[in-house]
Amino acid sequence: MQSRKNLKKYHNRSNLYLIIIAGVLILAVVFGVVLYNHHTATQKQAREFATNHFNPNVSIYGVDVGNLTVAKATKKINQRANNIVVLEKGKVTIERDPGINTIDHQTVANYFNQQHTAMPNKQDYTYHYSELDTARNKMQNVSRATVDYHVAGKTYTLKARTLIDKAIYKNGKYTFINSESLTAKLSAIDQTVSTFHKSYQFAVPVKNKLNQQQITVKNQSYGWAVNVKKAQGAVEQAFLNGTKSLDGKNYIYGLGYSTYGLGYGESNHGIGDNYIVVSLKRQELWIVRNGKLAVHLTDVVTGTKDGNKGNRTPQGVWYIHYKKKHTVLRGLNNDGSKYASPVKYWMPFTLSGCGLHDAAWRGDWSKTAYLRGGSHGCINIKPNEIKRVWQNVSKHEAVIIYD
Repeated sequence: MQSRKNLKKYHNRSNLYLIIIAGVLILAVVFGVVLYNHHTATQKQAREFATNHFNPNVSIYGVDVGNLTVAKATKKINQRANNIVVLEKGKVTIERDPGINTIDHQTVANYFNQQHTAMPNKQDYTYHYSELDTARNKMQNVSRATVDYHVAGKTYTLKARTLIDKAIYKNGKYTFINSESLTAKLSAIDQTVSTFHKSYQFAVPVKNKLNQQQITVKNQSYGWAVNVKKAQGAVEQAFLNGTKSLDGKNYIYGLGYSTYGLGYGESNHGIGDNYIVVSLKRQELWIVRNGKLAVHLTDVVTGTKDGNKGNRTPQGVWYIHYKKKHTVLRGLNNDGSKYASPVKYWMPFTLSGCGLHDAAWRGDWSKTAYLRGGSHGCINIKPNEIKRVWQNVSKHEAVIIYD
């Protein structure tokens, strides 16, 4: 049997072990509580951080916005991200214009909502500037684009690579900054095909027969030309849209009262089969309808030849601006006095006031009346003949006046 002394030592040792174990357990519990509280606090802090901060590995438009708020991310993107596409001399680049904002707060907030998680995670989130990518691809297509421009029976192949010096995609719009080469090309085409102020041989009637005499005439207000500005816009748009062909007829203009080109695609030097001819020397007028002689007058009176040059009927090819009944023609006589002449039929062909009309006040209808006592430039027609003229004249048809 153990002695009492030894037994007492044993019990004391056991109590010590129990105290140590109890102390360790208490420390473990305390440490566990502390650790748990720390973990809980950390998670709470992380959740609170995640509520208004991007995850760590987030990129928007090539800019790292990890751990930033929406406001700070918006500012950083606008300070660093590329935002324009430039096409210059055939080369396409993506660049940054510091003068414009790349992104707005709401768009960044939308991206934030897409990547938001309750707790931050290390997953990669990359958001591309899709509009800029699309614009870059479009600009690359523009650099390779060609358009066949058809005008006056000719075809001109226009290549963006050589004609577009610089174009920019910015703020959602494509703008051609420098297209001087394209402007020059279209201007050269205009010089080749335009019919304004062009001279040519034309067959006029003699007596009651058509096409009896060849004369040289010159277009004045009659004709058409390339509207370079309008055509350029159409070509640039075609480069952008991938359109391969353009009809030049849609991009022409006219002179005088009408801004529309006249005679485009017409036969007979653009005159067609309906026109009016006036001979100053013969004091005669012919109206051709559908290629046939419809009216022939041998007793018209034109502008006064001798005296004030402003009273002479202008030669060249003009056109009927419009037709109007029962109006009053007003102007100045050679002495400066005003005149007001009522007419039943008025068909002007110049902006200066020359036209076809009846002249009930005229007494001298002789072949020599125009030498000293003619009109102020108009074609005077007898009242009993004017209705036939009116019935056979149409707006915009050519008026050919020669000596």
